Amino acid sequence: MDLVCASANPNKYSEISQILSGAVNLIPRPAEIPEVVEDADTLEGNARLKAIAVRMATGCAALADDTGLEVDALGGAPGVYSARYAGEDASYEDNVSKLLESMREATGEERSARFRTVALVAWQDGTETIAEGVVEGAIADRPSGAGGFGYDSVFIPTVGGGKTFAEMDDEEKNAISHRGAAFRSLKEHLNNTTS
Repeated sequence: MDLVCASANPNKYSEISQILSGAVNLIPRPAEIPEVVEDADTLEGNARLKAIAVRMATGCAALADDTGLEVDALGGAPGVYSARYAGEDASYEDNVSKLLESMREATGEERSARFRTVALVAWQDGTETIAEGVVEGAIADRPSGAGGFGYDSVFIPTVGGGKTFAEMDDEEKNAISHRGAAFRSLKEHLNNTTS
């Protein structure tokens, strides 16, 4: 089964490809497809916007996801705005810096957070397949680790032995991550519907 990946982010493409290996042939998003404006107010809405845009541009089934970091001390922010928390053209470092500054006074349980990913396939017939993954954790006081991307250097998953996602190798992270959970759930669903 061929699916076109709606994400142009090479880190995400690689991660998703590893997780879905054996279930689908994930095709990189063609470079000529422009960025999709993600202006929905939910993760599912943004995933839908991206998947439909890529499906319409390619004529093939398309797979998209959207991820949000929900921090309890910040009332669930940055949430759906995680990728642009420090502004539209913010870098990963800009977003992490703003998050840490926003949480300067937070201690203990106030630092609890979760990553949530919604994965969505937009099929050629207009139907959708949706899966979600969530991982609980906390926000570190400062970045640690050289791996991963986004907020990985400051997110310590509850089940991660005290390491940030950025301190884990790909296999270790994918085994417990929100994106891993969402795409494993999607993979199971796809395997069940095609077998």
